[in-house]
Amino acid sequence: MHARGEQWPVRPIGAVFAAAGLACLLTACAGGLSGPEQAYKDLTRVDYGKPYIGMSKQQVIGCAGQPRSRIPASGGAETLIYHYKGAGPVPGGTPKDATCTASLTFEGGTLVRVNYAHKDGRSPYAWQAEKDPEKAEKLKREVPPTCVFSLPRCQR
Repeated sequence: MHARGEQWPVRPIGAVFAAAGLACLLTACAGGLSGPEQAYKDLTRVDYGKPYIGMSKQQVIGCAGQPRSRIPASGGAETLIYHYKGAGPVPGGTPKDATCTASLTFEGGTLVRVNYAHKDGRSPYAWQAEKDPEKAEKLKREVPPTCVFSLPRCQR
């Protein structure tokens, strides 16, 4: 009920979806698809580290090998750093030809977070700092290099 005691009109669900779709279309046209398109990619991106969350440190070392380095943190937390090429770290992998780095964070001996990045990673907004318009346009169109992450020798 609103001020005069009348009920608000109930809109069919189709009209609500049509209005939402139109709003998305207008946003995409006005923004050149970079904002909403990027937001969609971010929301639907696969979290490659998720299947390994909850593994013990011993399990990870058993199937990924010894890390390149270890970073202790307060409260008994520790981050293991792996350098790898391909799908993910494996025992005996050599870091000299590595293109990716993974940081696996453990709390209480259990994997709680996986971060990974390409060694040549850069911000997708780096083009904004480029003074040369041609170089800026080239950077704007280039897709920054990425990595995937898996522990190919781990049973999950």
